[in-house]
Amino acid sequence: MLSRSLQKTLSRKSPFSRALPVRWASSKSLRETLKEVIPPKQEQLKRLKSEHGQAVVGDVKVENIIGGMRGLKAMLWEASVLDPNEGIRFHGLSIPDCQKVLPAAPGANRGTVPELSRELAEKGELPAFVEKLIDSLPKTLHPMTQLGIGKSEYWTHTLEDCLNLIARLPALAARIYRNVYRPENPLLPLDKNLDLVGNYTRLLGYGDNHNLTEYLRLYIALHGDHEGGNASAHTAHLVGSTLSDPYISYSAALFALAGPLHGLANQEVLRWQLAMQKEIGNDVSHENIKDYLWKTLKSGQVVPGYGHGVLRNPDPRFIALQEFCQSRPELKASPIIELVNKTYEVAPGVLKEHGKTKNPYPNVDATSGCVLYHYGLTEFKYYTVIFGVSRALGALTQLVWARALGLPLERPKSYSMDALEKLIR
Repeated sequence: MLSRSLQKTLSRKSPFSRALPVRWASSKSLRETLKEVIPPKQEQLKRLKSEHGQAVVGDVKVENIIGGMRGLKAMLWEASVLDPNEGIRFHGLSIPDCQKVLPAAPGANRGTVPELSRELAEKGELPAFVEKLIDSLPKTLHPMTQLGIGKSEYWTHTLEDCLNLIARLPALAARIYRNVYRPENPLLPLDKNLDLVGNYTRLLGYGDNHNLTEYLRLYIALHGDHEGGNASAHTAHLVGSTLSDPYISYSAALFALAGPLHGLANQEVLRWQLAMQKEIGNDVSHENIKDYLWKTLKSGQVVPGYGHGVLRNPDPRFIALQEFCQSRPELKASPIIELVNKTYEVAPGVLKEHGKTKNPYPNVDATSGCVLYHYGLTEFKYYTVIFGVSRALGALTQLVWARALGLPLERPKSYSMDALEKLIR
């Protein structure tokens, strides 16, 4: 249990969380803001170490050691915290809080700070040698492999590297898409009057699809960070703790994201939904969906897009995507989105009756890939690349915090099974 003094310290409002709404609404630059908020964070860390370094915050059980450290409180991650009931919070703000607090500017810079948006566009062009490397790769090479190939230190230098990498990822990812799926299309130059996502959609060849651009703005924001324990974010943090630069650290994270247990989930949902659509045809009734759910479960498979390693309620990211779908007439009329909605109405009850799922509710993957598919981006393998462009926002942010706070090399203790048995006797 937490000591009372530690509880009191942790319950204090962070100066960063207090400043967040004002910061985004102000005219301060990113660097000015960080210079203001980093010193109080450094002091907070010193206070935690000096006053509470020996406080016990939890127990380590055998199931934690042999279960991939799941649920173990063993990592510092400043940008977000995942609550099993409320979902993700960014600097203390839930997704609905963020939607209320963060300003949305009109036109191409909706949801961005124009100065930072302009800087990212200025930095976004790929070096010629990277273009040559990506263009030389065979089309058969998986897009995620291509993305991974293509890309105390003081926090200011790390920040510059991270901004450069975030700025260039859309051009890199779009070039891979063109080479693999649309080699006949010309490569467009960056439009420095567009925001990061506006340029990404344009470079993909969907610049005239305003609805897809708006969707990708939401998609990339929601997928940007989801606490530090997930495989891709943790990999970036682990490699970064060796003082590897952000390019090396995030390349490692991308290869973690490419694994089927992590970044491929929305593809599996879409395949499953399309297979159900093919089997039940136009009769999209609750009863037919229920039958297909039971068929899936009785075959020994899981229902993709439902359940989560941490969450125990519907994923707030899923709810945000559902609200987006409800606000767009073309999505309300989409057969695949209708199937997603009706599955959501039936699946939790079936999964509760099945009794083998801790969380019978949908996660973000239950709808994210289906919306991409509706808007014409139908190349399944590429979906994880979009995820990779997004996750950079959270993983690279934490690298800056790791440098600013002087976090040490990550080195957990491991045990063999024999050593573990001796430990618990």
